[in-house]
Amino acid sequence: MFLIGFPADMLATNCFLLARAPGEDCVVVDPGGGIDGRLNEALRTHRLTPSALLLTHGHLDHTASVPQLAETYDVPTYIHVDDEYRLTDPMEQLGPEFRAMLEMQYGDIAWTRPGDVVTYGDGDTLSLAGLDLTIAHAPGHTEGSALFTVEDLPDAMPEDSGLSRTILAGDVLFSGGIGRTDLYGGDDAAMQASLRDVVLSMPDDSLVLPGHGPATTIGRERATNPFLAHLA
Repeated sequence: MFLIGFPADMLATNCFLLARAPGEDCVVVDPGGGIDGRLNEALRTHRLTPSALLLTHGHLDHTASVPQLAETYDVPTYIHVDDEYRLTDPMEQLGPEFRAMLEMQYGDIAWTRPGDVVTYGDGDTLSLAGLDLTIAHAPGHTEGSALFTVEDLPDAMPEDSGLSRTILAGDVLFSGGIGRTDLYGGDDAAMQASLRDVVLSMPDDSLVLPGHGPATTIGRERATNPFLAHLA
């Protein structure tokens, strides 16, 4: 699997491009705000063509570039059915203080709901850009937060890494942390259940690409993440 990742300007959200190889179609995962320059450079350098936008959840810092990209490339946007409503106006779910902070930092954020929205559910497998991504619904950060598993590793990973698969975790699991649950639609009890029943059920030899911060593994988080210690 060919994979490129880079942080967006807005809240340093990780955006990922997944493809079978350079020169082919790619999936754009979580296109946040302020990615234009890095995205265009990656597409041009590696001769990639977006064929779908895939969202781990509906928060604005993971979706801000969706309307522009959906129109520019005429591609569908995939999101969990429970977060679909957030694509109507993700600014609406922000509290007044958080919304004011974003507008002060990034200016007025225009939004148009993308025309072609496809919903997925727990256990679904999406075949996009020649890759199969299996969905695990993991609510708590938002109602429709999800993890995507690809039974492959990025080409850049060493062959002796000991890892077997890649998980795009959105804001469910970070290196040493988890997603917050105090925003609109968050639920701490649901998050605890997702961590126990979804995250901790995944094999230790899984590479984890989170929505913010550095990559990690399930094994490392099981052993060291303080938010999982009482659940393990």
